[in-house]
Amino acid sequence: MKAIIFNGSLERRTESTSGFISKYFADRLTIAGIQTDIFSLADSGIPLFDISLTKTPLAVERMAQMFTDADLHIWLAPLYHGSIPGVMKNCLDWLEVTADRYEPYLTDKTVGLVCWADGLQAMQGINAMDAIAKSLRAWPLPFSVPIVRSSLFNNNSTEISDLYSTKFDQLISIATTKRIQKTTINQS
Repeated sequence: MKAIIFNGSLERRTESTSGFISKYFADRLTIAGIQTDIFSLADSGIPLFDISLTKTPLAVERMAQMFTDADLHIWLAPLYHGSIPGVMKNCLDWLEVTADRYEPYLTDKTVGLVCWADGLQAMQGINAMDAIAKSLRAWPLPFSVPIVRSSLFNNNSTEISDLYSTKFDQLISIATTKRIQKTTINQS
C-alpha cells in the first residue's frame, strides 16, 4: 500500500503546524509498514490551473503521478476565510489532466481529511475537501479530524496533544482497515 500526505498549506518551515502534522502522519504510516510520501504544496511548483496549455507542466505531471499512484491520501489544510487555501484547490484542479485515463482523477482512492483553525470552524474546511474528493471520484473517510489549533499541542511544546494524537491514530486505523477491505474485495 502507498500513501500520500497532501500538505495543502504554504508553510515551508518543518516547525510549522502543517509540518508537525505531516510528520506525525508520515511516522505513523511508516511504522504501519505503508510506503509514505509527503507532497508539500509550498515546494511543488504547481502553476495556476490553465487547461488551455498545449503541454502539461512537469510539476503537474509529477503531482498527478504521485496522487494516482497512492492508494491512501491524507489531506491536510488550514482554514482560511471559511475554506481551504485556494492554492490547494488549484493543485487538485490540475488532476483534470488525468480525465482521459481509464481510471481518471482519484477514482477509488481513500482520502482522510484534516483541517485546523484558530477557532471552531475547521469543519468548514473538511466539508470543502469532502466535496472536492467526491467530485474527483475518491472515497472520503466517514471520520475526519477538525482541529482547534490552540488544543493541537501539549502545553508550550511541539508534541501533538493526546486528544489529537488519538484522533489521528483513529483516522489512520480506519483508513488502513478500509483500504485493506477494499483491496480484498477487488481481488475476489
